Amino acid sequence: MSHPTGGRPNSAARVCTIIAFVCAVIAVLFIPVLFGLIALILGLVAGFLGDRPLGWYAAAAGVGGAVLGIILAAAVVNAA
Repeated sequence: MSHPTGGRPNSAARVCTIIAFVCAVIAVLFIPVLFGLIALILGLVAGFLGDRPLGWYAAAAGVGGAVLGIILAAAVVNAA
């Protein structure tokens, strides 16, 4: 099994990256733990498939989106 070492990432890696970023944004608004975890996993998969560094950024965005979503949910619950 070979992995691309440089150049353009394969299309599967790029699709995983895009979906990871979308899930990271959704994690801020809806079910942060679930969508943040999905974004983290997809970002890591994309990074390992060759979409570096964008895949790693997507994984970090998933964690950040989950944390931000949890903080916003706690703020909304405590404000009521």
